[in-house]
Amino acid sequence: MKVEGKVVIVTGGASGIGKALVERFHKEGAAALIVADLNGEGAKAVAEQVGGLSLRTDVTKEADVQALARLAEDRFGRIDLFCSNAGVSVRDADMENAASTGNEGWELGWGVNVMAHVYAARAALPGMIARGDGYFLNTVSAAGLLSQIGSAIYSTTKHAAVGFGESLAITHKNHGIKVSILCPQAVDTPMLGGAQGSQNVDGVLSPADVAQTVVEGLDLETFLILPHPQVLTYMQRKTSDYDRWIGGMARLRDKVMAGRV
Repeated sequence: MKVEGKVVIVTGGASGIGKALVERFHKEGAAALIVADLNGEGAKAVAEQVGGLSLRTDVTKEADVQALARLAEDRFGRIDLFCSNAGVSVRDADMENAASTGNEGWELGWGVNVMAHVYAARAALPGMIARGDGYFLNTVSAAGLLSQIGSAIYSTTKHAAVGFGESLAITHKNHGIKVSILCPQAVDTPMLGGAQGSQNVDGVLSPADVAQTVVEGLDLETFLILPHPQVLTYMQRKTSDYDRWIGGMARLRDKVMAGRV
């Protein structure tokens, strides 16, 4: 899919990858851009830079996501590309206990990292199915394909997000609807916050680098978009010998905990 001439929604668009996507889609000639974020003022500032619209949106609230979709459809008649990009990282409360974080943290991670994608699909699918055309780009993470040392919540919810992306793609392929999941490792965003850890072993990309990979992936209409291409090799190693992979990850965790990564 070429972004030129398309009506695009980007959640989490006030900063980081979302902001970079908005800026790059503008350069690619998008017909309309709607920027959504819990930070309403930040979303407004980004939208003004590209002549787009903004809406303060809490993606954990289905009514907010429905309102976002209605804004696009009422103003422009359609949603061509819905970028469900907002995400949240919640670290383990006790690094020696994967189940240590309280329910509030799990509910936040589930709401932002999983249900926001579900709400986006519920809001945009009816119009896309009626037209026989549409595209979802769901920002997930390499953690959804591999794991994230120090955050059971992030690992678990990102795995769930991969599963929902697969279901979305399988169920609606014959409706003419396309799906891509974006799965980077470390990106220089507020979420990373300068932290060191396992996600950084293959280098930290800029949000603009990720946006470039996204444009290339959308052009090819590939389901899996990997800004860090090494992730594919790691996936293959994981599936070829799961026990060996678990052992390797445990050794990597030891290095992280010792401050050697």
